[in-house]
Amino acid sequence: MNKLPLSKQAQIIQLLCEGCSLRATSRISDTAFNSVKQLLIDVGTACQIFHDETVRGIRARRVQCDEIWSFVYSKQKNTPCGLQDVAGDKWVYVGIDAETKLVIDWLVGDRDAQTANAFMQGLASRLANQVQLTTDGFRPYLDAVENAFEGRIDFAQLVKIYGTSTRNGVTDNRQQYIGADKNRICGRPNPRYITTSHIERQNLTMRMHMRRFTRKTNAFSKKLENHKHSVAIHFVYYNFVRIHKTLRVTPAMEAGLSNRLWEVEDLVLLTNQLNRISN
Repeated sequence: MNKLPLSKQAQIIQLLCEGCSLRATSRISDTAFNSVKQLLIDVGTACQIFHDETVRGIRARRVQCDEIWSFVYSKQKNTPCGLQDVAGDKWVYVGIDAETKLVIDWLVGDRDAQTANAFMQGLASRLANQVQLTTDGFRPYLDAVENAFEGRIDFAQLVKIYGTSTRNGVTDNRQQYIGADKNRICGRPNPRYITTSHIERQNLTMRMHMRRFTRKTNAFSKKLENHKHSVAIHFVYYNFVRIHKTLRVTPAMEAGLSNRLWEVEDLVLLTNQLNRISN
């Protein structure tokens, strides 16, 4: 991988961050498929370590959390016996600062209480002050938030309501969104800011920028580890490289984590720091 020029490595990561699959990236960049995959692993590992070390002590006021569905190797109903831990339905839990748009933390795992607890513990460890937190109605969040924040939080859930609708005397039996309940769980959350609109927009960004999350295609992840690497690269790219259209700076700059606009080359150079640590 060191034989590839920095500009070529940056081109590959840029393509991956803009929604190209591994094989499409290989064709466009005229690079061997295995080299592209190895770069994904190297940069993904470095991005995860960089995020863990850098995104700490975040002072936010309003945080929103949600989970986005994907699958690895096969969908849950088609997962072979013995592969349930590394294949099937996988969810990415994401926590975002509603004001700076910074992705504070994420976690790839199952949609269960154990993963929800681990995600909330990680999120709480990165925050430096009490925040207002909004999630969807996923029930494991109730205990997960209590365990992680121990009551030092203003927590509310936005529970969406789905049902049938009637128009001109005709009932449409398909389930449609018809409203939402704002449920205060603990603390004093401001009802005005009980919303998940920012994190749901982040879900769309993920599906647009990672080929593995595009629905109804054959570009799904074949291995869980590569899935995690792709997610790590995406979020560091989103936080430090991609200029947010509304903010006109990157989320990391808005949050005070960076005083400059990063280039894609900076993501690749993170692997050099990792190599120095390893040696």
